[in-house]
Amino acid sequence: MSAHLSPPHHPPLAAGDARKQTHLGAADPSKRAASCFGFGFGGTGAGGDHHQPKKHGPSAAKLAALASFLGVIVLLAADASLAGTGAHRRLRRQYLHYVGSGGGESRATSSPSWLSVPDRPNFTDDLLARWLAPGGSPCRDARTANISVPALDVAAGRGRAASELEAGEIHEFTFWALDGAGQRRCLGGDYFEVDLSGGAWKSRPPVVDRGDGSYSFRLQVAPRFAKGEFRLTVVLLFRSWEGLKFSSARFKHRAELRRIPLLFRRGKNVSLPALETCRAEDFARDAWSGRWTRLARKGDCEEVDAAGRYRCLEPDHPCEAPWCEGPLSALESNGWVYSAHCSFRLFAADAAWRCLDGKWLFFWGDSNHVDTIRNLLTFVLGVTDTSAVTRRFDAVFTNPSGGPGTLRITSIFNGHWNMSMNYLGLHSLRNRGFRQLIRSYFMSGDSVPDVVILNSGLHDGCYWTSVRAYVQGAEFAAQFWSGIMAKVRARGHAVPRVFYRTTIATGGYARDLAFNPSKMEAFNGVLVEKMRRHGVLTGGVIDNFDMTFPWHYDNRCNDGVHYGRAPARMVWRDGKIGHQYFVDLMLGHVLLNAICNG
Repeated sequence: MSAHLSPPHHPPLAAGDARKQTHLGAADPSKRAASCFGFGFGGTGAGGDHHQPKKHGPSAAKLAALASFLGVIVLLAADASLAGTGAHRRLRRQYLHYVGSGGGESRATSSPSWLSVPDRPNFTDDLLARWLAPGGSPCRDARTANISVPALDVAAGRGRAASELEAGEIHEFTFWALDGAGQRRCLGGDYFEVDLSGGAWKSRPPVVDRGDGSYSFRLQVAPRFAKGEFRLTVVLLFRSWEGLKFSSARFKHRAELRRIPLLFRRGKNVSLPALETCRAEDFARDAWSGRWTRLARKGDCEEVDAAGRYRCLEPDHPCEAPWCEGPLSALESNGWVYSAHCSFRLFAADAAWRCLDGKWLFFWGDSNHVDTIRNLLTFVLGVTDTSAVTRRFDAVFTNPSGGPGTLRITSIFNGHWNMSMNYLGLHSLRNRGFRQLIRSYFMSGDSVPDVVILNSGLHDGCYWTSVRAYVQGAEFAAQFWSGIMAKVRARGHAVPRVFYRTTIATGGYARDLAFNPSKMEAFNGVLVEKMRRHGVLTGGVIDNFDMTFPWHYDNRCNDGVHYGRAPARMVWRDGKIGHQYFVDLMLGHVLLNAICNG
């Protein structure tokens, strides 16, 4: 049951500011529409042969690394364009990469720990410096046509799996970008999609761009799932930062460069730390490196029921510790569940209502919020009437079981200040009326939201003409939200717990378009950093990009730009009847963990 609430203030939104604002990054509307062709947001609006290097003793390894590093210094010193304030930082980073990494062989950590994404200090400055790095030499100007993965290519070339890797250990591999003549490039900027999949395992190995034409990725499979053959796939989606261009579709490369079979063996003495259920401090990480694991399976379960749902497991089928806690069947995923540096509780309705009773949740972001809210209400809280859930709404929902529980949810779509339009993203905040609308929920009345979930990205990909322009838009947005929280404090209220939900990895056909994964990952990093520096993210980050990435290669789990469309027994984009929606259901439970475990 729900009840609509009127916003505390109704600023006029029929027109923009009285005085036209000048801004960076504006794009001609026709060009913007072309760059986002095929984009439907839903809602009210439109929708080779190598050998492994010899292992040296510790001193020999350092000497070899130092020799390589000195060679890099000579090369960079010859390039006068690298002179300047940022040069020493880039050289230091490169030195650390050389000393800290081997020349392409697998390296396993001495004491097993869970794979994680390294901290990314000065993400925005580093992104801009790399994006603007000049060419001027053949190895810098050449286009990537292939890669060399020394530690894996020999076995792959013989048509067999690489040597068995120890399960539980973290294995790091270096690979090089090669031009059409097979020569190594000496500049980064290529965007590689890397996938590691097995019968009960799907993950995105973190990729590091070292800026010199070399890249590295790290693999880890928990011993519990080290069964059968795994497949490591490397796709070159965009080259030379071209995914960040305004009209990225014409620059797509999308070439599968490797599909390598791998085997993992269970070691006798490898024991990973037990995953613990996520607590408040676990949301402090800006980027996650999780995995989807399959804990149960009932046949193929390919047929949807009359409601378009995949109810495969028994309703009381439990999770398996430590991968999750609660009813595994709640995800309707036929056994798949996501975990990261911690695991997540899957909530039954009564537990969710006990947590949410009396709370006020405020959402600001794209139309994926709409799907997530509706799915949370329907699948977890048991609310059947979700007609109030639109692009912009403010409503109170009550526990349909008759037990205690009331929940207020406010959701403001930010794709455009006019909720029937699209393709502004953060630039919607340049509209005075839109800013006043948002402020009204924090500046009037006797209460403020308890939890705020922010997001932006998909519509930004269709608006901002360059990364540099987006950075300015992100700075403006971070200052705006910081100002709101400062005024909340000034009024004597407790500041809401504020989370940033990263933008999805767009799927299937949408991987090429203006909101492609390369651009969304960059935009996520910029906005999270800006929000952090302005003290906005009092709750932390919920990394939906990492959650969606293993499922973004086709449209089975998404329509390109949404992962949570309501179930329906209808022909889906891929030609099958029905579609998978469990990825967004998982997000709903992750949100509950963030809200309830604080």
